[in-house]
Amino acid sequence: MVLKIHGSIKLPCGQRVACICNEKKIPYEFVPVDMSQQEHKKAPYTDFQPFGQVPYIDDDGFILFESRAICRYLVKKYANQGTQGLIPSGDLEAEAIFERGVSIEIETFNPFAADIAIEKYFKARGGGQPDEKRVAELVSDFHKKLDVYELLLSKHDYIGGDEVTLADLFHLPFGCLTQSLGLDELFIDHTKRPNVARWWTVITNRSSWIAVVKEAQGL
Repeated sequence: MVLKIHGSIKLPCGQRVACICNEKKIPYEFVPVDMSQQEHKKAPYTDFQPFGQVPYIDDDGFILFESRAICRYLVKKYANQGTQGLIPSGDLEAEAIFERGVSIEIETFNPFAADIAIEKYFKARGGGQPDEKRVAELVSDFHKKLDVYELLLSKHDYIGGDEVTLADLFHLPFGCLTQSLGLDELFIDHTKRPNVARWWTVITNRSSWIAVVKEAQGL
């Protein structure tokens, strides 16, 4: 049975799952959820995702929601295919650096990237206007966070260690959405943050992510 992702390839959390499927060579298909009709907020959708968020997966009857949990599950289930090492194991220090990277993405990166996207992208889709003062504050704070990324990435090639891991790939959906909103300087400033620019260029050019972008664009 092909893995079914209930959600949308056009939304960040669905993209996160699709990217890992591509890394692990897992066939998948999206089951569309009409969010304009609030399908994700009522049964039968909420029978499987009680928080009313997208996506959730159906893996031959096994239901799981929360995109990062889904990605970890898929990496472990399909450990012997596709990209190896997305979750380090066998080296306690490498595992700790990876877990630190995952925590940094969730606690430090995602709140700013997601809030900027809400203000400048999702509000507009709903017919609203961004709070530009709030955006300016978020961008200013985000610069400070990425200055620390520059330090970390001067010591390791990736945010989760010396090889690409889920910690890096988890950044892609909201990071690329934020970048597309005219905020290239956050990610690609070779003068101020050369290590961040190097890292971001490498992970955004992975074939797994390029395939997601093309799918989202209908190409």
